[in-house]
Amino acid sequence: MSKPLTPELVEPLLRGRFGRPYLWSEGCASTQDALRGSALAEGAVAVTEHQTAGRGRDGRRWEDAPGLGLLLSVLLRPPSGSPVQQLSLVAGLAVAETVEDARDLAAVKWPNDVLLGGHKVAGILLESSGVEVVCGIGVNVLQTEAELPANARLPAASLLTATGHAPDRAELLVSLLETLEHRYDSWRRRGLTSFLDELEARNALRGRRVEVGGEAGTAGRIAPDGRLTLLRADGTTVLVASGEVQEGGRG
Repeated sequence: MSKPLTPELVEPLLRGRFGRPYLWSEGCASTQDALRGSALAEGAVAVTEHQTAGRGRDGRRWEDAPGLGLLLSVLLRPPSGSPVQQLSLVAGLAVAETVEDARDLAAVKWPNDVLLGGHKVAGILLESSGVEVVCGIGVNVLQTEAELPANARLPAASLLTATGHAPDRAELLVSLLETLEHRYDSWRRRGLTSFLDELEARNALRGRRVEVGGEAGTAGRIAPDGRLTLLRADGTTVLVASGEVQEGGRG
């Protein structure tokens, strides 16, 4: 286990407004619960070493090995009426930029996963209510093969198993918060259009046969509004807003 991500360790390293205030716990049910419905300022972050009831997309459980990953939630207060569902891609891009290794470009698997070498290293969970969005991020960092979920829907990896390197968790967390703040501010000003090309360069589904949201086809570009483009077998195109992605090989 690496050093706990205590305020004493992390706060002196922070380089922006995200992470202020910084709420840390040795363990909790879910970092999402620490921020939901609070009066804290935008950019407040809850971090824990272990979650007993960590949540993933569609009610799945997020499994972690205590002290070996990044488990955090960030409180966001986007402008009223904003397309907040796009924030899973904003966060996904920020995570990908933070975790990628020079030998392997990190990919964003629409709508909320980050991959290295085709294996999932991170996931995003958005929970919104009123004017607040709580953005949960889980990153596998120092787990060995034996400490990763064995029966995951998507094969799992950690940064250690994917790259052979053992990153410093505190430095990784601070870098992630800085990058997420930068990407979030750009999104607030210009929406997804400001980094569509960067997202597309990391689009893990492009060219793959998938089923999602009741539609089947070959995945194409991520649209400017964050939806996924699907080319059906009959040659028509449809945009899918959300849904469980089932892959079926290359088209």
